[in-house]
Amino acid sequence: MEQVAPTGELVVVTGMTGAGRSTAAKELEDLGYFVVDNLPPSLLSDVVRLVDGSRGPGQPIAVVVDVRSGSFFGSLQANLAHGASGRNATLVFLDATDEVLVRRQEAARRPHPLQGSGRLLDGLERERRVLADLRSSADLVIDTSALNVHQLTDRISEAFGTPDTTQLRVTVLSFGFKYGIPVDADFIADMRFLPNPHWIPELRPGTGKDPEVAEYVRSRPGAEEFLDGYVPVLTGVAEGYLREGKRFMRVAIGCTGGKHRSVAMTEEIARRLSEQGYVARAVHRDLGRE
Repeated sequence: MEQVAPTGELVVVTGMTGAGRSTAAKELEDLGYFVVDNLPPSLLSDVVRLVDGSRGPGQPIAVVVDVRSGSFFGSLQANLAHGASGRNATLVFLDATDEVLVRRQEAARRPHPLQGSGRLLDGLERERRVLADLRSSADLVIDTSALNVHQLTDRISEAFGTPDTTQLRVTVLSFGFKYGIPVDADFIADMRFLPNPHWIPELRPGTGKDPEVAEYVRSRPGAEEFLDGYVPVLTGVAEGYLREGKRFMRVAIGCTGGKHRSVAMTEEIARRLSEQGYVARAVHRDLGRE
């Protein structure tokens, strides 16, 4: 029997103007993807067919679709919903706050494509309305408000940089509440119910990655009970995500400054998830900010 060549990944990148689509596209290209920018969604199947014919069906493809495609967005959703490309497709939506998007557009000295004769904010408001359905159906939403170019590149590499694209990827992120809650997290847990090592003079200079700090945090009343209860919740949800075709989960663990308690618990949660076979990664957003 003739063997069928494996089908490569198809990543569709869209999102708000100024949220980092070009950066995401460049990183995907560096990861070996065949990238097509500003593609009318109705041509998605044609691009896949041409790449399959010239480079083989194993070649991963990334297409960038922006608001200039206008009314074509309906055909994009239909194509993805019905598997018209014949590939395993992932829809990535890049977002950011209006304040950040305005600052980036002004720095680039470029008008918004939907601005017309109005203000930049008017263009952003129209764009959010046009993209609302796509955002709600996205497989992966990345809020780039607090990310620089290198951090966004890391997020894309984290999501698409491994050859095995069928496993659930879990990012466990520590953060400090005083720096703001991660708006793109699927789950948020608050570690401020644990005593703060900041008030222990010999532990204050360290971080939750240091063994003595981690041991202190995990030995406090309620810490192990939380871990024993919370990790099974995450694994249960992870199995549901996989059944529904979702392959990314982002868990945020917070404390006051993102230095001690959240870091220690993030490391332990990621370790336990890894032990259970998940692709889990610990990331510390605010470590070193103090």
